[in-house]
Amino acid sequence: MSLRTIAAAITLWGVVLLVQLMVAGQVLAEPELSRFLPGIDPGELFADANRIGEAEGEPPAAAVFEDDEQLGFVFLTSDYVNSTGYSGKPIHQLVVLDMDGVVRKVLLVEHHEPIVLIGIPEKRIVAVLDNYIGTNIGQMVRGELGEPKVDVVTGATVTVMVMDDNILRSAIAVARAHHLSGLAPRRKRVGPTASINPDIIAVEDWQTLLDEAAVQQLKLTLGQVNAAFEASGDPLAVKAAEEGPADETFIELYTAIVSIPAIGRSLLGEAEYKNLIGKLEPDQQAILVAGGGRYSFKGSGYVRGGIFDRFQVVQGDALIRFHDYEHKRLRRIAASGAPKLKDVDLFVVPTDQGFDGAMPWQLELLVGRLTGPTKKSFLNFDLLYTPPDKYLIYAQPEVLPAVGLLSWLKVDA
Repeated sequence: MSLRTIAAAITLWGVVLLVQLMVAGQVLAEPELSRFLPGIDPGELFADANRIGEAEGEPPAAAVFEDDEQLGFVFLTSDYVNSTGYSGKPIHQLVVLDMDGVVRKVLLVEHHEPIVLIGIPEKRIVAVLDNYIGTNIGQMVRGELGEPKVDVVTGATVTVMVMDDNILRSAIAVARAHHLSGLAPRRKRVGPTASINPDIIAVEDWQTLLDEAAVQQLKLTLGQVNAAFEASGDPLAVKAAEEGPADETFIELYTAIVSIPAIGRSLLGEAEYKNLIGKLEPDQQAILVAGGGRYSFKGSGYVRGGIFDRFQVVQGDALIRFHDYEHKRLRRIAASGAPKLKDVDLFVVPTDQGFDGAMPWQLELLVGRLTGPTKKSFLNFDLLYTPPDKYLIYAQPEVLPAVGLLSWLKVDA
């Protein structure tokens, strides 16, 4: 290859790269954060702040300064997470983190929730958001602050939970991106990596699936739930105790990942499993949740607001609440010997959550009690799930040799 050919190839490569950068710049030129920053007084974010920097990064955050000293960052939750609320439209919140990773301000800057129409003043919602002020995000991620507690407003449960989700997930992302409070961007896993084994397809009965932990279960009695609320220290929640025998089943809850072929075929049946796989995108996952007893993990909130507000799935920093369009109600569990349960439901995990079907996760059941005309107290009960090794493949990560920029060119002497 002649030097003229090499020069032409490099020039063409440079033009292509420039075009790609220009296109990317057009896509990212107007982040949502930039729409709200002009109307914000720096003094609203920090008492001593006198200027706000440009929105930078993807997703964006803006530095906040007092003269030349950076005080922290401000960002828009909806730039980081799906913030669709009860209304079906995004809820936009500005969150301020200081350089120690502590939440200093939460501003509800735009929403279309019908809370005022049903008699709930917006200041009641704003008061809930103020509970996050002073929260150290790094300490929360490391579990040093104890179990987070959501102060839910009756009649606005979906709205408050979406806001809660938005604040926590976006704040964690910003703290990691900017190395605040001891956090750092997540590193890629080293060592053997797990993936779902597509070749194990044998159908198993219910008891076998339980024995090998392919199906995980959580059983709670009325006595256990009442005791948990007593331990929470909320006197109003204790006063609203569940009535009935202490050994009565409050809920028996089961979950499994049904995008693993053998587990899916066993629990869904062949026809339903094929229907599911035909709709999943590559590497997309689905879970089965089933339950019986006095308490339903589904509730009725999803009928009105489109969001299942009684449970969520957590994996790493991702907190997943499901919408009605990600859900399918099933008549029964197909596995031989499975119990007849009131609720048997299939949920497809959104692809933007980065959910890994070969890694552990947990289902958090939210149990609420009315503690006032417009207030509820919630407790979480966790159901851990680890995919059995039997259904996984472990492989060493591939190490690619270093390649020079022009190694693909063969220069003629």
